[in-house]
Amino acid sequence: SKQLTLFHFVNLIEDLHSSLYFVNASLQEVVFASTTGTSVPCPAGGAPPASLRWYLATGEEIYDVPGIRHVHPNGTLQIFNFLPSSFSKLIHDNTYYCTAENPSGKIRSQDVHIKAVSREPYTVRVADQKAMRGSVAVFKCIIPASVEAYVTVVSWEKDTVSLSSGQRYLITSTGALYILDVLPEDGLNNYRCTTRHRYTGETRQSNSARLIVSDPTNAEPGILDGFDHREVMINHRVELPCKASGYPTPKYRWLKDNSPLEPDSRFRQTVTGLLIESTQPSDSGTYVCEVWNSYGNAEVMGRLYVKQPLKAVVSPRKVKGSVGSKVSLSCSVSGSDEYELSWYRNGEIIYPGNNVRFTGLNRENLIMEGMSKSDGGAYQCFARKGKMSAQDFVQVILEDGTPKILSSFSEKVVNPNEPVFLVCNVKGTPPPRCTWSLDDDPVIKDSHHHLGHYETHEGHVVSQLNVTHTQVTDGGVYRCTCSNSAGVVYHQARINVRGRASIRPMKNITAIAGRDAFVHCRVIGYPYYSIKWYKNSALLPFNHRQRAFENNGTLKLSNVQQVDAGEYNCKVMVQPNKMDSQSVHVRVRVPPYIQPFEFQRFTIGQRVFIPCVVMSGDRPLDITWQKDGRPIPASLGVTVDNIDFTSSLRISNLTPDHNGNYTCIARNEAAAVEHQSQLIVRVPPQFVVQPEDQDGIYGKTVTLNCSAEGYPPPTIVWEHSKGAGVPQFQPILLNSGSRIQLLSNGSLLIKHVLEDDSGFYLCKVSNDVGADVSKSMYLTVKSKPPRTSNSAQPTVGASFSVDNFAGRQNPLWDHSFINLIVVQTITPESGFASLSVCFSHPLLCPHVASEPPDPPEVEIREVKDRTIALRWTMGFDGNSPITGYDIECKNKSASWLSAQVTKDVSPQLNQATIIDLHPSSTYNIRMVAKNIIGNSNPSNELTITTDEAAPDGPPQDVTLESTSPQSIKVSWKPPQKQLQNGVIRGYQVGYREYSPGGSHQFSIISVDTTGDTTESIVLDNLKKFTQYSVVVQAANRAGTGPSSQQVVTKTLEDVPSRPPENVLAVAKSPEVISLSWMPLPREALNGNLQGYRVIYWANLPDGELGEIRNVTTNQPSLELDGLEKYTNYSIQVLAFTNAGDGVRSEQIYVRTKEDVPGPPAGVKAAASSSSVVFVSWLPPLKLNGIIRKYIVFCSNLHPMVMSEFEASPDVYFYRIPNLARNRQYSIWVVAVTAAGHGNNSEKITVEPLAKAPARILTFNGTVTTPWMKDIVLPCKAVGDPPPTIKWLKGNTNGTPTPVLVDGRRSVHSNGSFIIRTVKAEDSGNYSCVASNNWGSDEITLNLQVQVPPDQPRLTVTKTTTTSITLSWIPGDNGGSSIRGYILQYSEDNSEQWGSFPISPSERSYRLENLKCGTWYKFTLTAQNAVGPGRISEIIEAKTHGKEPQFAKEHELFTSINSTRARLNLVGWNNGGCPITSFILEYRAVDSATWTTAQRTSLTKSYILYDLQEATWYELQMKVTNSAGSAEKRITFATLNADGSTIPPLLKTGDPISDNMSGSGGLKMVVTITSILVVAVLVFIMLMVLKRRRREQRLKRLRGEFKNTRTPDTVNKQQQTLRMHIDIPRAQLLIEERDTMETIDDRSTVLLTDNDFGETNKQKSSTVTHTVHYQSLSQATGPLVDVSDARPGTNPTARRTAKAGPAAARSRYASQWTLNRPHPTSSSHTLTTDWRLPTPRATGSVDKESDSYSVSPSQDTDRARSSMVSTESASSTYEELARAYEHAKMEEQLRHAKFTITECFISDTSSEQMTAGTNDYTDSLTSSTPSESGICRFTASPPKPQDVSRVMNMAVPKAHRPELVHLPPYLRMDFLLNRGATGETRGGGGGGGAMGQTCLEPQRSRTLKRPPPMEPTPMEVPSPREVQQWQPGTASTLPHRDVRERGEATKLSTSQESLLDSRGHLKQSNNPYAKSYTLV
Repeated sequence: SKQLTLFHFVNLIEDLHSSLYFVNASLQEVVFASTTGTSVPCPAGGAPPASLRWYLATGEEIYDVPGIRHVHPNGTLQIFNFLPSSFSKLIHDNTYYCTAENPSGKIRSQDVHIKAVSREPYTVRVADQKAMRGSVAVFKCIIPASVEAYVTVVSWEKDTVSLSSGQRYLITSTGALYILDVLPEDGLNNYRCTTRHRYTGETRQSNSARLIVSDPTNAEPGILDGFDHREVMINHRVELPCKASGYPTPKYRWLKDNSPLEPDSRFRQTVTGLLIESTQPSDSGTYVCEVWNSYGNAEVMGRLYVKQPLKAVVSPRKVKGSVGSKVSLSCSVSGSDEYELSWYRNGEIIYPGNNVRFTGLNRENLIMEGMSKSDGGAYQCFARKGKMSAQDFVQVILEDGTPKILSSFSEKVVNPNEPVFLVCNVKGTPPPRCTWSLDDDPVIKDSHHHLGHYETHEGHVVSQLNVTHTQVTDGGVYRCTCSNSAGVVYHQARINVRGRASIRPMKNITAIAGRDAFVHCRVIGYPYYSIKWYKNSALLPFNHRQRAFENNGTLKLSNVQQVDAGEYNCKVMVQPNKMDSQSVHVRVRVPPYIQPFEFQRFTIGQRVFIPCVVMSGDRPLDITWQKDGRPIPASLGVTVDNIDFTSSLRISNLTPDHNGNYTCIARNEAAAVEHQSQLIVRVPPQFVVQPEDQDGIYGKTVTLNCSAEGYPPPTIVWEHSKGAGVPQFQPILLNSGSRIQLLSNGSLLIKHVLEDDSGFYLCKVSNDVGADVSKSMYLTVKSKPPRTSNSAQPTVGASFSVDNFAGRQNPLWDHSFINLIVVQTITPESGFASLSVCFSHPLLCPHVASEPPDPPEVEIREVKDRTIALRWTMGFDGNSPITGYDIECKNKSASWLSAQVTKDVSPQLNQATIIDLHPSSTYNIRMVAKNIIGNSNPSNELTITTDEAAPDGPPQDVTLESTSPQSIKVSWKPPQKQLQNGVIRGYQVGYREYSPGGSHQFSIISVDTTGDTTESIVLDNLKKFTQYSVVVQAANRAGTGPSSQQVVTKTLEDVPSRPPENVLAVAKSPEVISLSWMPLPREALNGNLQGYRVIYWANLPDGELGEIRNVTTNQPSLELDGLEKYTNYSIQVLAFTNAGDGVRSEQIYVRTKEDVPGPPAGVKAAASSSSVVFVSWLPPLKLNGIIRKYIVFCSNLHPMVMSEFEASPDVYFYRIPNLARNRQYSIWVVAVTAAGHGNNSEKITVEPLAKAPARILTFNGTVTTPWMKDIVLPCKAVGDPPPTIKWLKGNTNGTPTPVLVDGRRSVHSNGSFIIRTVKAEDSGNYSCVASNNWGSDEITLNLQVQVPPDQPRLTVTKTTTTSITLSWIPGDNGGSSIRGYILQYSEDNSEQWGSFPISPSERSYRLENLKCGTWYKFTLTAQNAVGPGRISEIIEAKTHGKEPQFAKEHELFTSINSTRARLNLVGWNNGGCPITSFILEYRAVDSATWTTAQRTSLTKSYILYDLQEATWYELQMKVTNSAGSAEKRITFATLNADGSTIPPLLKTGDPISDNMSGSGGLKMVVTITSILVVAVLVFIMLMVLKRRRREQRLKRLRGEFKNTRTPDTVNKQQQTLRMHIDIPRAQLLIEERDTMETIDDRSTVLLTDNDFGETNKQKSSTVTHTVHYQSLSQATGPLVDVSDARPGTNPTARRTAKAGPAAARSRYASQWTLNRPHPTSSSHTLTTDWRLPTPRATGSVDKESDSYSVSPSQDTDRARSSMVSTESASSTYEELARAYEHAKMEEQLRHAKFTITECFISDTSSEQMTAGTNDYTDSLTSSTPSESGICRFTASPPKPQDVSRVMNMAVPKAHRPELVHLPPYLRMDFLLNRGATGETRGGGGGGGAMGQTCLEPQRSRTLKRPPPMEPTPMEVPSPREVQQWQPGTASTLPHRDVRERGEATKLSTSQESLLDSRGHLKQSNNPYAKSYTLV
């Protein structure tokens, strides 16, 4: 019962992997209303899901009619509602059927009649009735006949009161109203009925009728209610009404078929008539209801027809055979004696033919002989009668006999003289033959090579090779090749024999151009160390078409070309220092290529000329022609002309004999190729059999003969003219299943001839060739002849009676009848049979001798799973009647002594069924016949295996394990062995939600068995944290067994998937906010709710963010208290489970309520004269609202006078005039908000003075500003006389110095210090000193310059198939709190970027709904009040999954016959990502036309139809998912018509030639070649022009350089430093003279000292310092190991990454070069590597870099999981300028000499200009030339004088200025990633030479938004000091967005001295000369 539940009570058939079934086999009619439309599911289905299609009954596949009819992908046919005017009988009243097709085959549903019913006007009425008091009255609702079938009576009313069946009122099943025991008052009421239309739902109410009641009077019966016809389905109840009026009350009697009804409990007389329960077919007949009383009688007569559904059963239920076998099917039909029966194979009707025939009266037996592979599938038997139909189907499985190797041998190593025994175990039908080869040479049987084979009892063939006394020459590749007529299979493995290795002699090879060639280097002996191939002394491979397999010595040459010809040398390292070699010569031959040709349309009698041109190929050529695969017969008169490389056919007079396939075959030494085209000769129609006048007998069948021939085959149409008059022909309508049918040969079949069939018939023949032909005939219909009785015919062995002889005088005739026995006697000598008759009396037949009978001939009638049906034929009975039979049955393995015997089977039977057998078991059966003489010998012995049956036991030990929130692992063991009933082929796992609201229907997954003791499957895409119940069923070929007990488990918890909704926040007070939200629904929780978390933070007035806090609660509401007053808060809410936090709600903003402000933060008062005092104050620290005003209070104690002065809220000072001299005043300030006055500030005492000392009213404090803004530092001072103002800036040595006043910095007349476009170096403490004659005052302002935040460190923490989770660590906030993040992402190789804003409190983010198996790029940008910071390095991650793959162990073809091939697509693995596209193309190898099929998903199989027989085909498949695509190509051959295979393919099509069609392909090649040549020429011209321009510009710049850089001007360069930069792919923004200039592309920029800021002009020797990229091979592990991540700054594209250790670990680093100040001192290269876990030197300072990325690797995807750290190098002028400014800020470079290296940036590294001191020149010439596009400056400090001074240097605080307003083109897009490869060179020595490590950038594709590339500090010790060097840290460039390049940046540096006490270089880690590089 569980199985039926799972499959909706389906009829199910199953193959090994798939099944077809009917879901609702009883669906035969659908009636619907035109106003509603209808949806009809296809009543068929399959597993795997079948392809469902709908057809009209005519066989025409239906098509979608928009808005009218549509077939959904799930197979549901929908017919939309429509207006009555749009009714179409073709659509809305027609018969349909659907088909289901999957790898099992194809089945067709029963016919479904679909009919639409439209609304139409109709009325129902009720007639007045008469009745006598005390009698019965009957009211009927009269419904029009047009709608009677759809309208039913739903109620009756009496005066608007609804009536129901009760004591006096009765409503019958037909809708009549009976009123029993009529009363006079019944005539006072009105009666009416209400009807409803069954489909449209319309209701109608009838008119009101009256009942006329009279007193009883004598009257004869009158019928009130009766019937004339009733139909009812079997087992239903039916009511036959019979009611009459009359007085006295009439009596009733029922008759059936003129006989009184027999007593039956099912029949019951009721008030209304006769009620029959549970009708049976025997109840059909004519029923008469007789009614009578004393005044007369009446009767009701009607016909009852009990319908029973047709039922068809096909036997046997399961048919398995092999190709070529015979299959017989039988269809038994019940439910009717009259029906039409038809057979279908895979949904197509079967017609009788050569190998197909029908037997039986209704063609109920189907016999098929010589079954081919394509004949397998679903066979259906359809029985139809009227609108009823029934079907049944069975699966016919034909097994393939292709050889398959079951077990074989594997590679091994043996010692000399050790025996080797190799075995191949193979199966196939017919049994295959096996041969053996060694290194492609046959193994010859001799004294130590022994071959043998034998066949096992299972029919397997075992082939053996035994090698005794093995020698070295016996080593090599052994191959076992097994073949039969169905195919070939082979297995090979290497056997190594120890001994001196050598190479077998190799034979020269001829390769065919365009094909692949394999050259084998056969090595014998063991061990050997390597096998390498060489050509012309060059190691192979050296191009993409060569591939050397070092493990087996095979060289593959793909797509062989002429250049591949030559000598190849195989070298084998036989010993560590010894090589052995052999040479082989490969010559290349070009096969012929035939230009395709096609025959046109020809008609008989025309002339034909067709050429065959061989366009290419080696000569000599031999060209021949064939027709239909054989030489052209001379009798056809075909002329062949051969001229050089052409051959042509000429036919002067076409006849039908010329029809056929003509093949041109071209041969040369390389190959033989052919091209075929079909010649079709069109022939006009002509009669083969003309119609002739015929007679037909009434009621019989007649065939009107007419057949014709022609080409194309002609169409025959019949027309009819009734009667014998002048013919007026009308077309004959031929419908499926009609009485008149057109036979396949054109004749007309008339079943059951009628009188109207007489008349003229016209047979018309046409085929669109020539004129149509026609012929008429006359059919005469004659009456049916009288029927004669048949005389009795004696039957052999039968007895019959005859009357006694007349005289009866003989005493022998003592009975009135005697028996005669007809005896058949077979004479052994002659073999003839004779009949003799003798009387059955011993005295009359004395010559008949009696003996034991012969054994019967037993045969199998039917085999099922638990029964075997036998049929036998009795032979000679021993001249004595058979008295019985004994049937013996035993298990095959048992003896006959233990057989079960069924004794004394009746001699009248000739068949029997053995029951209670076990499925899938083998039995022996035999019989014995018995007569009175004795028993016969045992009959022939039958060996029969019962069919498999569905398993009787469920799978065992079903366990569930939740593996994730959306997956459950199901494990189980197979059913008990004795309950399996066959071989378990698979399992069906059903699962459903185990909850009240869950589905009651199981979802089913089919699983193939693995054969393991424990099976398992993972159920995916389940609901999170949901209980599921799971059952498992085992399945074999017979069906599915019982399900296991339900096992229940719950998926794991996950984080909530939705945020809380309707989050409301209300400010309750200045410090309290009340929150509420809707609880999260259960389906979104995904777990047990642990609580809610509220995240909130303050949005401060200055734009900064307050501390981010969170609080948890279990309730959906919360109050936040202790908040800041009148502060805007951002609030988010999330729910959390045990799995973690869920999704946050959108930010909501709410401000706390206003309150009175706090006191002003500070107050100052100072006298400016004898009567005036100035007051200043600071705003309150706690504003608590909007300040409306300030009130200044001034109080004089003596006398007590207090004054109030109001000030605007944006004013912070006040002048109080008219005060008394030398009197003390108290002054304080109060702030006011809407809530009231705040607290008083502190009170200040002040005295107006005539000689007032200088006082500053401005307060000490910190001034914060974004960079690149103008800032004013106020210093308001008062005094008498007015004071003078001086500004000082604090230095690192603690001594303030006057501020520098220049074009950017100035002191205003009011004392304020103004800095325009503030920069990072402007940060610091500024002191304002005010003084006059009577005193001085000083304040200090700390200026802090805010910059955009540093880049976050972005990592990938988790990936799935559709999501990637990122997390990050924020960088430095730039002096302003982070306000949020922008996450940008892009699909790999896409220029489209998407972005997500992220809350500042987040530290991770998960991107959902990503493509499976796809690489994505990610960047993250932090934002603060200044703006967005620098974009993080691009990291890349890949979602799980990969492109599809085809498993090698799977066979692609499951079956191939002459016209069809079935593909097994199970071998395709989707790689974890759903298949999105499946494209299949195939063509005959000699055809240029591909046939294409495309699907959006992948089925388990696919069938190629309509193939040409005996033809080689080329097949290619492309399967795509979101991760990529995979292709598979293969060739296969169809079989001959007789099922035999065809010769191997001799030619593989040139892929270029195959894709060309005639001359069009040649033209295309020429065109493409021309375009390429022109493009190359244009490119060369452009490069020449570019080179000339570059040389001219170089000369000009060199001239300028020499004029401006003479030795005389070296000291002036500090005033006019220059840098000439040619930027070919960028536009720069240069700050010059307080203006912004846009510099055009490829412009030269002059940079002066003003562009960089002031420099100290200390003279010293120049020390050269350069920074280069370098590529180092790292031995250490990765800093971070994150799976599936890779760097955005990785310069090497995945597709261009070079192999090798350097490329696999290459990354950027910056090189810091150390030079002494003196030219003669040696230089050392110092680097540092972050990843080395080395201790830091004392005093070293942590560097600030926090960027990281992933290095490239040789393996594209695997390398991305290796995470290393990188730094970005300076990438623009702004970066270099920033580095320059910062270098001047560093303490150890304060007195350095800065040298700007002028260089010309070009596209080649050979052209550059250098300038500077000799130190730089020497350094440059002794190192690797700088890469193109690199400019540098050098900072050279003087030699440190003592250790302590250097160690005590102060480190300036780092600053982060940033360019604020960069144009869009400067932000991101112009930067290029560049690849990095190179080698490390270390050096040291005199002459100022430096160790250089350079990187060779390589081209890479440009990303849309790449970040700048940063060098990583590396550590490269000099060779001499490798052992002693201790790595430390080094300064690095900070990370900045490209928008900030152009300003100074901060660096942290180490502070140790580099020299020891003797002045020598210490082994330290602090560089003192640094260079900065612009790329």
